[in-house]
Amino acid sequence: MKFSILLAPVLLLVSCAGYQLGETKPRSMARVKTIAVPMFSNSTLFPRAEAVATSAVAAAFVQDGTYRVAKSDNADAILKGNIRRITYKNLRGSRFDVFRPEDLGNTVSIDWELLDAKDPTKVLASGRSEGRSEFFASSNLQTARNNALPDAFQGAGTALVARLADGY
Repeated sequence: MKFSILLAPVLLLVSCAGYQLGETKPRSMARVKTIAVPMFSNSTLFPRAEAVATSAVAAAFVQDGTYRVAKSDNADAILKGNIRRITYKNLRGSRFDVFRPEDLGNTVSIDWELLDAKDPTKVLASGRSEGRSEFFASSNLQTARNNALPDAFQGAGTALVARLADGY
């Protein structure tokens, strides 16, 4: 009986062994509290994609809450990004005409580097983040593509922030 009374608190303490309190940032990001997100560059032929990508990444930082978004003057780190590629592919064709798409998918790819604000030659982290979205091919295909682009950039921004906040 005494053994089971002593065993119960030990089992309760051991059941929480995998959890930790406090921040879960990677070690290289321990001193970074604020990040500046200047306008990304655009290596694609899609106009104004850099504005959509920059806002999606900044919104992902705000939603996650691990880091605050700040101006370059007050930031601990600066995030430089480049829209590397935007691709579209046919997901489903029409039953009657296989060359006419009904559902399309787009994939965006952002190359990024997080630089130390005090020493911009020091790279704190770097990588490539991708995001995807799907949309219907309507009569105005250009409008459908433009409307689906923010969803794909939101996915890429969420992946980027997860990498910086959680390390994966």
